[in-house]
Amino acid sequence: MSAQSERWFGLRKTAKPLVQAGVVLGIGLGGFFDGIVLHQLLQTHHMLSARTDTTDLGQLQLNVLADGLFHVGTLLFTIAGIVLLVRAWRRSDVPPSYRTLVGSVFVGWGSFNLVEGVVNHHLLELHRVWPDGPGGALVWDVGFLLSGVVFLVGGYVVVRTDEAVAPSSHGGNETTDSEHVDTTDSRSE
Repeated sequence: MSAQSERWFGLRKTAKPLVQAGVVLGIGLGGFFDGIVLHQLLQTHHMLSARTDTTDLGQLQLNVLADGLFHVGTLLFTIAGIVLLVRAWRRSDVPPSYRTLVGSVFVGWGSFNLVEGVVNHHLLELHRVWPDGPGGALVWDVGFLLSGVVFLVGGYVVVRTDEAVAPSSHGGNETTDSEHVDTTDSRSE
């Protein structure tokens, strides 16, 4: 088998389950951060706040319901990410790299920010990050999108530079002594 067919997005193919778990988990955690910090703690917006009058009790209740449904979605992504992570950790061929996991979570979180920002803020115009914030709504929406780019690119760089999942300089999947990762099956206990 060629070295190229043993790679996935420039990484060892064996890293795929761990990266996928981290990305899905990151989507869920990014959504929770958005919903808990922006919707509930800072109260800069609700899910449908650009389409409703949040000073009206009935419309505020609709927004709270929409926020709750949003949280159900983020919970499902988080649970799916945890299930994928447990499955990945049970496989002896998957490198047990926390660095790859954390980088992948940031890739997922950044992807969430980009998709949510483009779709909900700009295409559907359901809400803005902080409509009455200093500098205007567009500044906060663009900042949210830029945070997505930074998280996504930064996470990918962290994963790509992890020796546990990056292809060796010889083009194969073998590890040198300096790259050796203990893959004993203590994870299945």
